[in-house]
Amino acid sequence: MRSRQIAERLGVEEAHMLEFQQFNLIWDKKMNEYETHAEELVEAMKERHASELRDYQRKLMGKQIRPKFSKDLLNLRKIQETLAKQKDYAEAHKIKLKSDALEAWELEKWHGERQQDLLQKEGKFKFVKQQELVALQKRIQSGREEQKKQRHQDLERLLQRYQNVKAELEAQQNLERVRMEKMVLSGGFTSTLNNSNKAKSAKTMKRTSSAPSTT
Repeated sequence: MRSRQIAERLGVEEAHMLEFQQFNLIWDKKMNEYETHAEELVEAMKERHASELRDYQRKLMGKQIRPKFSKDLLNLRKIQETLAKQKDYAEAHKIKLKSDALEAWELEKWHGERQQDLLQKEGKFKFVKQQELVALQKRIQSGREEQKKQRHQDLERLLQRYQNVKAELEAQQNLERVRMEKMVLSGGFTSTLNNSNKAKSAKTMKRTSSAPSTT
């Protein structure tokens, strides 16, 4: 009986270890597949963002915006034109030099402001895309944490199931041992063995007496 009970306990242990190994294999595969899919999603979004940024930059640079000159510059150009019509070329030349210098300064200022405006718009565009990427990464992390939580819960159920089976087997084996001990103490077990031995002897004698004589 003792050997059989040990074999039963070992059988439960082996079954549990096999189930535990299968559990880890399945969950490791599931989590690896999740990480691979998550990386693919992030890379796909980054590539899409890069393409969208190039399109947006081309759109910004493609807009033909003419500079708006100041009233002072426009007035100087009118004065220059009027002086030229009056054939006051010397004075018209002086005004032209002054107008050219003012126009160059205003153009430089306008280009700087336009460049700054483009950078700000591009920065806002990048910020929106970055927030989109961050949101995706948060969803991925949330899914990752949910997977870990689910794996832990499944493991707890697996271990609890093992403990229940183990406890049930121990209870059955303890009950079997108690019954055996009672039988031994009451002599029932010895009587059972004697009756069994007597039955075996009777069968042996019967076969012997019924066997044909060889003489």
